Amino acid sequence: MDEKELEFSLEDIIREFSDAPQEPEAEEPEQQETAEEPAAQEPDQEAAPAEEPVEEPAEESAPVQVGGDTIRFDKIPEVKGVVRNAQPIDDEDEPICPPVQEEKTEPFSEEWEPEYEQPIAEYVPPQPIMFHPKSRLRELKKKLVTGPEKQYYALSEKGLGKLQAAIFFSVIVVLVSAVTTAMFAFHAISPERLKLMVFGQFLAMLISALLGYNQLLDGAAALLKKKFSLNTLLVFTFLLCCVDGVMGLYQQRIPCCAAFSLQVTMSLWSEYQKRNTKLGQLDTMRKATRLDSIHVVEDYYQETKGFVRGEGQVEHFMDTYQDSPQLEKTLSLYALVALCVSVAVGVVAGVLHGVFAGIQVAAVTCLAAMPASMFVTLSRPRAVLERRFHALGTVLCGWQGMEGLADKAVFPLNHMDMFPAGSVKMNGVKFFGSRQPDEIIAYATALMENDGGNLAPLFSYLLDSRNGKHYEVENFQNYDGGIGGEVAGEPVLAGTLAFLKEMGVELPEGIRVNKAVCVAVDGELCGLFAITYEKDRAAAAGMTTLSAYRGLQTVLTDGEFMLNADFIHDCFDVKTKRMLFPDRSERAQLAEKTPEPDAPAMALVTGEGLAPFAYAVTGARTLKTAAKAGVITAMIGGGVGMAMMLVLAIIGATQLLTPIHMFLYELVWLVPGLLITEWTRSI
Repeated sequence: MDEKELEFSLEDIIREFSDAPQEPEAEEPEQQETAEEPAAQEPDQEAAPAEEPVEEPAEESAPVQVGGDTIRFDKIPEVKGVVRNAQPIDDEDEPICPPVQEEKTEPFSEEWEPEYEQPIAEYVPPQPIMFHPKSRLRELKKKLVTGPEKQYYALSEKGLGKLQAAIFFSVIVVLVSAVTTAMFAFHAISPERLKLMVFGQFLAMLISALLGYNQLLDGAAALLKKKFSLNTLLVFTFLLCCVDGVMGLYQQRIPCCAAFSLQVTMSLWSEYQKRNTKLGQLDTMRKATRLDSIHVVEDYYQETKGFVRGEGQVEHFMDTYQDSPQLEKTLSLYALVALCVSVAVGVVAGVLHGVFAGIQVAAVTCLAAMPASMFVTLSRPRAVLERRFHALGTVLCGWQGMEGLADKAVFPLNHMDMFPAGSVKMNGVKFFGSRQPDEIIAYATALMENDGGNLAPLFSYLLDSRNGKHYEVENFQNYDGGIGGEVAGEPVLAGTLAFLKEMGVELPEGIRVNKAVCVAVDGELCGLFAITYEKDRAAAAGMTTLSAYRGLQTVLTDGEFMLNADFIHDCFDVKTKRMLFPDRSERAQLAEKTPEPDAPAMALVTGEGLAPFAYAVTGARTLKTAAKAGVITAMIGGGVGMAMMLVLAIIGATQLLTPIHMFLYELVWLVPGLLITEWTRSI
């Protein structure tokens, strides 16, 4: 029997068992088949009568098992209470599957109390998430990759190996030249070897020029660009020394090779310091996961500038890190003047004592006018400071950042700067009087939450741990050393012991707790909460360096009553004479001041805590001081040298212009110059 015949026979069977009248096949049947009809019936059983048909037309079809594995799909009419893909339920009938009986629990009454008193746990506030949203971080990383990271790898390809090798061999040339010259001066070398000595010194000078050829090319390129620099003066010095060396071969006179080689060495070292500083700054920037900045806000407090923190931009660094300082322009102008003076002194010597004497005096005057420390007076202090900044995650936005942060200004501080999250803890509570402890804690918490600050989370956690009630505060007042207000209709004061004494609260004798919050209700001392302030290393370092610089004052912008001069002195052991403590209203106004959107950044910070910001300010001040002192010292040394050469040229004492004398003169002025460049190491 084929499938079609099987289907017809099954249809006949269904019609046979159905009580509804048969209708033509073209019309829709109005009968309803229940989903609960048995799939097959036993042969000896009578067929169960079908349910009464439903008058509503069917819209959905569901499978109906007729017999064996055969399933028929008929349209099931809409029935009240039918859910799709679920058991049809009539409103009047009981559900097939009764619902699960839920357990009935009695609600907690308002007077319910725990069987035991919960202990006061030590509260550690959650650490804040110290990064910007993902969109900001993605944008920051994109700029860092296309900016600092690209420049970093481009500069890394040049490397420092060639410069280090050139400096090493140049130092050897300086030592050999100086030692052989000293040996000849002390007659350790026979006078018969004078020609060899002159030729050897001249050759050593050429080797030094070869090692520092990049510096000489840089000086020549600056001249072609109608500029003048120290390397340009070094080029003219080399030319004059070469002419003097040729005349030395003719006159059997040793040229001043050691002094020139020392200047080339210092010029190479200066280039090494500059490149190393750039690499360090670019490396700090390319590894950043956050970027904050320091801006200058005019008339921040009492007509004084303020260093306000904001959100940093990569462009603030990329546009400024290669700029030239004003002091470098000063040195360039000095180099041009020194060249003119040296030529003039040589002309005077030539007129008075002949051409040979004039050329010798001009060459020696160029050497004396440019102390070797002059080459590193700007580059080395910055390189020393950069090594410190690199560990902190701080970069200066060029020399303009140094100038901006070196002015007289105030540095705003808040409680999070001095005591980051987790450094303030509650380690003990003592109650006085007949009031309930939970009531005292609730009153104190209401004041703390209304005041804000580091203490609010501690008291809130303590109240919640005891299932206490939160109250609202009316007539809240800020005082010097405490706060007050009305809680549940009662006057409540909270603050230091000194504050409660001033407010007329009677205190028991023998209380010697300095770092504690005292709570008084209706003029009676009720509670004493001992607070522990752990010293954060970054905060302590920042406070120490900020309090040590003149012309820089810190101003408190936080309203927490515990932060007073004595308290800060005890915590950080710093002088608070330069700290400013405005009243509460002024502090709130200062905290709301922000830099202008287009204000240039003075420094960028990628680290956390107070130390990176504090050292950016104090480091910039030290850098400016060291750079100025170094330039002034070098210019004084050069001026003294030119004056001495003029006197010797006039009196004709050219026999004193020996190589050993010139080398010793360079060393004399090199020592103070190098010591000044070390100032930035001790910020």
